[in-house]
Amino acid sequence: MTRVTQGSGETESTVVVAGLRTVADGVRELTLVPSNGTPLPSWAPGAHIDLILDDGLVRQYSLCGPVEDHDHWTVAVLREPEGTGGSAYVHDKLEVGDRLLTHGPRNHFPWEPGGEHVFVAGGIGITPIVPMLAAADAAGVEWVLHYGGRTRDSMAYADELAERYGDRVVLHPQDVEGLLDLPAILGGPREGLVVHACGPPALLDALEEACQEFPEGTLHLERFVAAEGAHDAGDRFEVELASDGRVLEVGENESILEVLERAGVDILSSCREGTCGTCETDVLEGRVEHRDTMLTPAERAANDVMFVCVSRAEHGCPRLVIDR
Repeated sequence: MTRVTQGSGETESTVVVAGLRTVADGVRELTLVPSNGTPLPSWAPGAHIDLILDDGLVRQYSLCGPVEDHDHWTVAVLREPEGTGGSAYVHDKLEVGDRLLTHGPRNHFPWEPGGEHVFVAGGIGITPIVPMLAAADAAGVEWVLHYGGRTRDSMAYADELAERYGDRVVLHPQDVEGLLDLPAILGGPREGLVVHACGPPALLDALEEACQEFPEGTLHLERFVAAEGAHDAGDRFEVELASDGRVLEVGENESILEVLERAGVDILSSCREGTCGTCETDVLEGRVEHRDTMLTPAERAANDVMFVCVSRAEHGCPRLVIDR
């Protein structure tokens, strides 16, 4: 079953687990098919879906299969011993034949075509990159993937990608080579270069540092964890709802999302960390302090959208008017 949730534009699908396999140490791949044979919603490289798991767990996973296949979705899930239960559920409880509810796909990490592409993946960050490689290959552009992981055995799809793309896939097991040498990988600043990267925070922070002198728009990142300070306290401010004119107060230690939910406003949310995009909301008036990990500097400067699970009114802005 696939339907669009009224008033949100959010696609909801019921899928069945059709396949499970181990693709690296600690990484389990799920193949999902529609429950009633209806084609699954289309998507583009970089997209992810929400999986609605047991006991209200909602987790986001990047789609990593062929974009042209509307009969199957593929995601790969890393077991995280220090996680909050989602990966343990996928690894220990999911079985072939289980039915799951999904939301999406949605995409805040789209593949941006350019003249030259460098893809950088760290660990499970390879998942959104896999379909980008296929897109770049089909487009005939120059590209290379630098893929790092703790060990070769921990790197999902490493052998498959190396076999498919040859020396354009460069593997960097940390136990053999150490950390990625980003200056050597990136080279000097130049026009036409596009860098797409996904992985642990330390890698992405280092990439941002390494690309400071590169042309604007060179670097495109996807982060799986909340930005530092995403849930820090802030000034009190008001939120006005454009739909009915109500004015709600947001306290120092609460999010706009929490205030909207308490007021009975119908709003979808998922990660509550500023990483998934489910609670995206248009901003009509006021200045936003963006605390998400998805918007580019240009998108933040445009000030026309925000993620209400973490972002707030800018210091000194007494009221935001939002399209709710």
